[in-house]
Amino acid sequence: MSLLALTFASPSSYAQDAALAAVAPVVAGPEAAVPPEQVIASLTKENALLQERLKTLESCSITSTELAARNGKRLKDIAGDVRAQRQGLADFEVYVKWMSGHVAGYSKYLAAGSVAARFAKVLPIPYAGQASMFTKFVSDAAVSLGASSVSLNKYLATSQQFVARVDALDPARPNHAQEVSDLVRFADQDLLKGMLEVQDRLVTTSQLTTSSLSFLESLNHYVGSTDEYWAKTKALLKSDDKAEKSFLSESTTALRNKAQAFNAKFILFDATVKKAAPQIKSLVAYDDLVRSLDPRFAKLR
Repeated sequence: MSLLALTFASPSSYAQDAALAAVAPVVAGPEAAVPPEQVIASLTKENALLQERLKTLESCSITSTELAARNGKRLKDIAGDVRAQRQGLADFEVYVKWMSGHVAGYSKYLAAGSVAARFAKVLPIPYAGQASMFTKFVSDAAVSLGASSVSLNKYLATSQQFVARVDALDPARPNHAQEVSDLVRFADQDLLKGMLEVQDRLVTTSQLTTSSLSFLESLNHYVGSTDEYWAKTKALLKSDDKAEKSFLSESTTALRNKAQAFNAKFILFDATVKKAAPQIKSLVAYDDLVRSLDPRFAKLR
């Protein structure tokens, strides 16, 4: 019985010994220990590497003050283009006013042309035979030219304000970064908006000029080859055919010459708009970065 009991007890005893051996801590030998001096040396080396990396990052970074200074220089470049624009704006204003009077002056020929188109078999006049279109053209032209004049005057004031504020920028002032940031926003929200509006209005004015010139040239050519036009439209025109023909010819020549000068200046204005628009949007992007870097601009986000 004692031997039997010992036989049954042995496996359990062996299992307990195995479990204890599994959870028993392993005591490292002397050769596994790392000397403190080596640990300190390793940490010191790692810290030196980190300090070197930080210096490298700092040398590649840029401060909000430096960004604001760069934006200030770009604003001065844009102001130079705006000055060039302003030299032609006064001429545009003069042309638009002249064109307004010109359209009103030859509106009688538009009306007469619609009458003549009813009997002329071949009359090379735009919208020939469509009296309502002639009337609508004169009316729309007057409205459009009036809107162009308003846009030009408004942009003259806005651009003058922008140039004056850019000229007043001084990097030595403590609030230079704030002034630059405010001016960037003004350029985006006011200057560029007015610039694009004037561009659109001048495109419309150019189109009106082209249509008007086409009409006058066609009509001038037609009346120069026949008297039928004058015979049928005397009620709408002067009694002196020669004076009418002379006025029509002079009006055509004057419009052609002025249109050429206008288009040449508009090409220059259009080029400055296409150059300034992306520059201003770039300034806004940099200004957003300045505001995120500088706590003083946190309230302006």
